[in-house]
Amino acid sequence: MAYDLTTYHAGKMAFDVKIDQHVTRIDTGAKDGGENTGPSPKKLVLGTLAACTGMDIVSLLRKMRVDFSDFSIQTKADLTEEHPKVFTRVDIIYRIKLANEKHQAKVEKAVKLSKETYCGVSAMLSKNSPLYYRIEYL
Repeated sequence: MAYDLTTYHAGKMAFDVKIDQHVTRIDTGAKDGGENTGPSPKKLVLGTLAACTGMDIVSLLRKMRVDFSDFSIQTKADLTEEHPKVFTRVDIIYRIKLANEKHQAKVEKAVKLSKETYCGVSAMLSKNSPLYYRIEYL
């Protein structure tokens, strides 16, 4: 499968990315010449990573019949000081509330499967910088 996207300059530092019938604005803050009308490219990458692994985990937990709520994923990244500024470390923190504590092993399995098998975004990012995974039960 190939992807074919078109990205349009929207003024100053902003770009609109047309993906299927969706448009996503990417921008930067005023100190970098933008107007902060959308997330920065690197922050969007972190959000995309969280969404990718999150979708895997939700799908897997549903198949495993695990009842959960309050599921969120925090991503944090350290950057190099020199250009091009790239991630040197990415932390992925899953926070989830389970209806039954005995399902913690299933959550751990779902995270492992996402990390090792399903999430293409994490597979791509891990080729450049280490990814660290942590689960916090609420």
